[in-house]
Amino acid sequence: MAASSDEGQVISCHTVEQWTAQLEKANESKKLVVIDFTASWCGPCRFISPFLAELAKKLTDVMFLKVDVDELKTVAQDWAVEAMPTFMFVKEGNIVDKVVGAKKDELQQTIAKHLSAASASS
Repeated sequence: MAASSDEGQVISCHTVEQWTAQLEKANESKKLVVIDFTASWCGPCRFISPFLAELAKKLTDVMFLKVDVDELKTVAQDWAVEAMPTFMFVKEGNIVDKVVGAKKDELQQTIAKHLSAASASS
């Protein structure tokens, strides 16, 4: 299968339509999806952003989406996001985990946990 242009990067969703399209694509791909709920004014969000970009480059079998809670307020409300950054982990449309805060280690461990669970079940 040819690599898509979205692989290896964090995909920012700026409209609800874009968000919905990316989420549908992610669910169909059966990949683990890491959604970064962020805000431009949030210091810890800016701190973790380059780390997330590095993870996206390394982990091409994971889809990384970024949502600015001020841009897409309704999406943030639908997902009950109360603090930034919040990372939601989604597999085939189901929320499988959540990390709140700019916690590099916890973020990496949670991704690893769900990747190993995915490879064990396939």
